[in-house]
Amino acid sequence: MQRYFVAPEAWRDGQVHISGDDVHHIVRVMRHEVGDALLVSDGESRVGRAEIIEASKDAVVVRVVEELAMDAEPKVQVIIAQALPKADKMELIVQKGTELGAAAFVPFVSARTIVQYDAKKQAKVLERWSKIAKEAAEQAHRDKVPAISETQSWKQLLARIPQTAATFVCYEKQLGQGLRETVQQLAALDKPIMIVVGPEGGFTEKEIEQAVEAGAISITLGKRILRTETAAMAALSGLMYEFGELGG
Repeated sequence: MQRYFVAPEAWRDGQVHISGDDVHHIVRVMRHEVGDALLVSDGESRVGRAEIIEASKDAVVVRVVEELAMDAEPKVQVIIAQALPKADKMELIVQKGTELGAAAFVPFVSARTIVQYDAKKQAKVLERWSKIAKEAAEQAHRDKVPAISETQSWKQLLARIPQTAATFVCYEKQLGQGLRETVQQLAALDKPIMIVVGPEGGFTEKEIEQAVEAGAISITLGKRILRTETAAMAALSGLMYEFGELGG
């Protein structure tokens, strides 16, 4: 059953008013009609099974038949801090990261980052990434859509480290200290875990030193050098496995 995210204010008196691109998807793509069932979520505190009571090319109205438990989110919040990669790699990272359970994405610029956005381009790509996250969250039947922040500087990213339960910086030159043994040493998880992944050219040694000084832990993801878009997914998958979020 297809899931759709709606604004909290669209959920009123047991009915949900759906607008925008979702209307086209419901009516034209899925070819749903009055009486058909779907799932709706306000992305905050409510998710329900609903029945279509009105459907037109401009709007869809559904009646919530049953409110369901919001139990699809991982028990641990994981933030993916990703140095801006080239081309459309960030789209892949957002899509697959959302499917795997990332709570948020923080794009940032480091010393070897090639990609740079002006204000106009920043707004455009942020809108695009947010749309991809919403669609991926719907496909994965998540209860919430991951937040995506505006691009941060390296200094701004470092300031986020003390706000986490742990921050892992993926570094290809790190030897011995892997993700698994580091995770097993964690105590309370009342704050998010952050995974930091560098650009195609990797981090400088100075950046690693700065991150460690700020409280981050430098880790290896194995003997093989991973592409930047692969590293984020590998680290996130490893974390989700260790916390029993991948069925084991």
